[in-house]
Amino acid sequence: MSFCIVHLSDPHFGIHADLRQVRAVEDLVPDLAPRLIVLTGDLTHRARHGEFQAARGFVRELERSAPVHVVPGNHDVQWWKRPLIPFGSHAKYERYTQYFGPVLAPTTEFPEALVVSALTAHGLAWGSLTLEPRDLAVKGHLRVREGARIRQIFAEAMPGQARVLVLHHNVLRGMLTHRMGFARWQRAQQMLSGSGAELILCGHDHHHNANVLGGRIVVSCTGTVSSLLRGDYAPAFHRIVIDDESVTVEQYNWEAENGRFRRSDVNHFARPGVHETQAIAAAS
Repeated sequence: MSFCIVHLSDPHFGIHADLRQVRAVEDLVPDLAPRLIVLTGDLTHRARHGEFQAARGFVRELERSAPVHVVPGNHDVQWWKRPLIPFGSHAKYERYTQYFGPVLAPTTEFPEALVVSALTAHGLAWGSLTLEPRDLAVKGHLRVREGARIRQIFAEAMPGQARVLVLHHNVLRGMLTHRMGFARWQRAQQMLSGSGAELILCGHDHHHNANVLGGRIVVSCTGTVSSLLRGDYAPAFHRIVIDDESVTVEQYNWEAENGRFRRSDVNHFARPGVHETQAIAAAS
């Protein structure tokens, strides 16, 4: 079994969009032969109609190569419409759903892989509040019922299916920012560790990282495809290959002088056994 995913994140269509990068991605992706393309949020910068239109055009072009699995990021949420009001929260996602459909946490299934999403971008919500003013409407929150839903779906996966979890906020501390994507990150990590996932795809931090959560779950935190950068790190995206024994995360960095993305670092991780992840999920 071999299953290839192209993992993109944070294009921030609007003032931070880089059209050279967008065109380079569109040109390169067909050569990477993905079975699935995953876009982990922050499609827009201000959740404006024109930005969503540009993002939808990008997704349509990517769909020429493979199905595209999309989730919203914190920049895609019109949080000011329903701040801290639990009812009628659909208004916060009105523009996102207008362009990408009503399902905020989609599931995509293949014989080789089960790809499940978690909604972590709620804008200004009780679970994402911290004492830091700069965290306002930025931090992620993983609700208990959302964690239970994910665990149930993965429990019903077919034997041998890779179990992939897609969300926006980084689940590991940023190597450059030293910040967690979740307001209550320890609680979120505990739920994710017991979810039954063996691979997590996320973004948000704008700095690429491939590592493991709890010594077991492979995490692909890809960089941004935009001009909104952290330090001297280049824009980047990941190509992930899952086979029977391993998960390989290939990093593609932007070379501005050549106008292209080029493969750089390659990280190999052993796949945990199916019975191991199911046992840990059941124990949680």
